[in-house]
Amino acid sequence: METILEKYFPELTPEQRAQFAALGELYAAWNARINVISRKDFDQLYVRHVLHSLAIAKVCRFDAGARVLDVGCGGGFPSIPLAILFPEAHFTAADSIRKKITVVEGVSASLGLRNLTPQCVRVETLPTRYDYVVSRAVTAMPEFVGWVWKLLERGQRGSLPNGILYLKGGDLAEELARTRLKWTLYEIQDFFTEPFFETKKVVYTPKK
Repeated sequence: METILEKYFPELTPEQRAQFAALGELYAAWNARINVISRKDFDQLYVRHVLHSLAIAKVCRFDAGARVLDVGCGGGFPSIPLAILFPEAHFTAADSIRKKITVVEGVSASLGLRNLTPQCVRVETLPTRYDYVVSRAVTAMPEFVGWVWKLLERGQRGSLPNGILYLKGGDLAEELARTRLKWTLYEIQDFFTEPFFETKKVVYTPKK
């Protein structure tokens, strides 16, 4: 199943291929204990979760040393696939629900991901600052910006200036307008041809 990733990311190293290939069995085992991926989605794990997460990498490549916060990481998406792809960047996977962080800890440990730190925490309380914030449709954008804006450091530690990279679908015009920030929308179907991505986007704004 990992061949779909090689189609879009042919530069993967043998270690990265092995790590991505291991995700299926790891999530199957964890999901049987703690349900973090819906049963109907699980057969499409590599498209709907892994590849969807990696759409962010088609928009922004993270530099070595970049600090990336995944807000409301659930079972580790998008942070775990991104941490595999960018082993020199550092990822913090944050969620306020303990059982979800337990899954992230288990998968991360099995993969040997030394560049990912799972944290069971409400992100508004984090004392650290980050170069990028990533997330996958955890809440309406105005509320999300309110949570994370103060956590972002100005600068550029990747191919785009530091900022928010958010995975979301549908018509976002009104929701984004309420944030009073300038957003760039990247259509994921421009990167990946699977029908699942037809309405899905990576939404980006820089911290200025």
